[in-house]
Amino acid sequence: MKRVAVLVTAILLSWIAPASAQPVSSRGFIEGRLFVFPQAAALDHQHFIVDLLVREELSARPTDWLRLQGGIDFRANNGGQVDASWEPDIRDRGIKRPILSIRRLDATVTRRRLTVDAGKQFIRWGKTEIVTPTDRFAPRDYLNVFDTEYLAVPGVRVVGQLGNHSVDGVWVPVFTPSRVPLPGKRWTVLPPGAPIVEEVDRAIPEGQQAGLRWAYVGSGYELSASFFDGFNHLPIVEPVGPLDFRLAFPAMRMYGGDVVVPSRWVTVKAEGGYFTTDNPLADDYVLYVIELERQHGELLAAGGYAGEYVTSARAAGRFAPDRGMTRAFIGRAAYTFDPNRSAAIEAAVRQDFAGIYVKAQYSQADGDHWRTTVAMAALGGDSDDFLGQYRRNSHVVLSLRYSF
Repeated sequence: MKRVAVLVTAILLSWIAPASAQPVSSRGFIEGRLFVFPQAAALDHQHFIVDLLVREELSARPTDWLRLQGGIDFRANNGGQVDASWEPDIRDRGIKRPILSIRRLDATVTRRRLTVDAGKQFIRWGKTEIVTPTDRFAPRDYLNVFDTEYLAVPGVRVVGQLGNHSVDGVWVPVFTPSRVPLPGKRWTVLPPGAPIVEEVDRAIPEGQQAGLRWAYVGSGYELSASFFDGFNHLPIVEPVGPLDFRLAFPAMRMYGGDVVVPSRWVTVKAEGGYFTTDNPLADDYVLYVIELERQHGELLAAGGYAGEYVTSARAAGRFAPDRGMTRAFIGRAAYTFDPNRSAAIEAAVRQDFAGIYVKAQYSQADGDHWRTTVAMAALGGDSDDFLGQYRRNSHVVLSLRYSF
């Protein structure tokens, strides 16, 4: 790891040093956030959590066909969510957020109809909002289940364009799991009678992942088909003894696709995937989303239904926010008042009303550097529902950001 850190530092410095000979841009921000939880949770009575994030991003374009990008994060937190080690982290495989991390480090080569991205990068697939079934190369940080960030993954992505057709191939040599809620904290909800644990073992697979996505843009519609062969970045609970367990990330294959049909009034989007595995403790299932999207002036609104159909039920326990947000009506809306002010709201309501989630935020900029954001997340429902189990975790977030 020390060698990796030295290499990364050398690369970043090499971008900055010849700044007079090549265009180099830098941007970043310092952000402080205060999370206020009015209610105590069963495992965590902490009502106030303060989070600090400092992010610096660099971009260089030595030639017209090459772009280099890198990003570094510094974090601090009073809720036990940040690791104690100061060693720079590039793998993002720890159960906690690192103090210092290489957020991304990649190069993009563009030659005519071919684009190649190599390095630690963000890879996103799919078209729908809130729930995106085919987005399989996008692990997240779920330390706060409803305030997440995507994690970059190391790999190579090749996109070829031929007329209205495009082919997107991805190879990821090292698996990156999603970061799940910490044991003993408020976002970990245990079944009645389950023992309280301080640490949880994880069985992180070491295999490769690959995927292929074909897309076509027609006259008045877009469609794609995708295939993924790798691992589920969300874990299942695997027993290892009478009173012991660990988190495992089962092998998975996905066969999916999406379609977009714009019209004068609304844009219709549909996306789905069939997920299958040979793991005896994991399910085979189908996820799908059907939604309508409307852009009217400064208002962008989308809403629809996210569904799930289990073809083989084998999982006794799992942490699966993607599946937890299905069998629900979902929606999101954003409105831009002016260049300095905006508001947004998103919601998921279970079809049987067993669970509900609503998140609203208002953001306002002051000059070129300062931005203040106020957000509120409200949760409710039954204790055996994915959304309802977090009913004591409704909270308010106050955020102040200085951009440079």
